[in-house]
Amino acid sequence: MLVEAANGGDVAAFEALYHRYRDWVVRLAYRFTGDRDDALDVMQDAFAYLLGKFPGFTLSARMTTFLYPVVKNLSIAAGRKKRRFLSDDQALSEAVARPPPGGNAVREELASALSALPEAQREVLLMRFVDDMSLEEIALALEIPVGTVKSRLHYALRLLREDKRTRDYFQA
Repeated sequence: MLVEAANGGDVAAFEALYHRYRDWVVRLAYRFTGDRDDALDVMQDAFAYLLGKFPGFTLSARMTTFLYPVVKNLSIAAGRKKRRFLSDDQALSEAVARPPPGGNAVREELASALSALPEAQREVLLMRFVDDMSLEEIALALEIPVGTVKSRLHYALRLLREDKRTRDYFQA
């Protein structure tokens, strides 16, 4: 196992962990920051944090379950730091100027419907279907009960079934 080898001082094992999870970390950080450069900074900070855990790191779940809250918190911190240096007008114009994800109408409709969901529901939905995390892994990463994960996922899916933009994706 790579974690065991990295705990033993094997630099190549840590590099393998980095190469295995870096793209996932960048995609997740981008979801939180909306900025490619910020996402890359978060990725660097996340792996520096992970490196600091060695030797002696014990992985009790999947690596993505461990990394999710790290990336989320670093992304939030990066956003706070960035906002401190932007005036309100700059922040507003930057948010309005950001292009919607994807280039086609279907993708834009889906992104619009997802953005209309409450943040907690959207987060659980993306963790489940984009990051392919189990309900238990989501609960562990977010430090909430599995029942809360199920509830948020249920209500998110219900809202998407009721939304005219996404209703067709959920027809039986």
